[in-house]
Amino acid sequence: MNAGTDKWWVGVLALVIAVVGGFSVHFMSNSNSAPAPEPSTTTTATAPKEAPATPAVAAAPPVSSDYQRVRYDPIHFKPAIDKATDADCLKCHQEVLDTNTRDASPAGLKKTDTLAWYQTLATYEGEQMTFHQRHLTAPFIKKVANMSCTTCHQGNNPRDEVSGTAADSPTDLTMRKMVDPNTCLMCHGQFPYQNMGLPGPWHESGAAFQNNCLLCHAAIRTNRHKVNFLNAAGIEQEGVANSDSCYGCHGGRAWYRTSFPYPRHAWAGAGATVPDWAKDRPTESDLRFLIEGSKP
Repeated sequence: MNAGTDKWWVGVLALVIAVVGGFSVHFMSNSNSAPAPEPSTTTTATAPKEAPATPAVAAAPPVSSDYQRVRYDPIHFKPAIDKATDADCLKCHQEVLDTNTRDASPAGLKKTDTLAWYQTLATYEGEQMTFHQRHLTAPFIKKVANMSCTTCHQGNNPRDEVSGTAADSPTDLTMRKMVDPNTCLMCHGQFPYQNMGLPGPWHESGAAFQNNCLLCHAAIRTNRHKVNFLNAAGIEQEGVANSDSCYGCHGGRAWYRTSFPYPRHAWAGAGATVPDWAKDRPTESDLRFLIEGSKP
């Protein structure tokens, strides 16, 4: 062999030695490694496994509804509204009690320098109050009545409401009927002095009767105020102390030019004769005003 051929064989021999050496190292390492341990059959104490962490739950977003959807909520319709409590109503309408009267009129007249019409009777005490405050939270109303939101408010059907048709007219629903005026009339009607045989309104003829309603009504129409929004016992106590308590709801705070046709409940000693003005009167109050458990 010449010198070039010898170098070629030397290179091939070196490559073979390197490959064989690599395989040898691989097999030696496998044979020297420790065998995998057999599964143990011995029972050993182990730390209890921790319960998987409960994934964090994002706070539920506040419940909200659009105005149109809320208007059709079942609570605004029968029969649900008949079971609605003040708490149910005030969840959305709390502002009717939280809002106070203005300190002054738009013309600048301070409320402390004037009397509101309802303050002209001796039964009203304290500062001026808003409409809803007077009917729900005023000290006097608490004595003589058990008013609730649904005494007056019986809901309304938005389908019965209409808005103005002219382009320049207000867009509110102008024919909305939120409260039956007959409900208001029960406590804000005129004093029917003609039916009672009096010569004139109570503020003119009351002196002839010692300004005392009970001078006659201690024996006449004694079965009265038996409805769920009035406190009959409280009214009788107030009537003894001050006839303005009677007059306040029977002409003293009149909003209307008519009087309410109260049901003619029978009373002891009433007799069989019914006056002409009372012949068409009902003999019981409206069903929703009856005291629970009483017979209609």
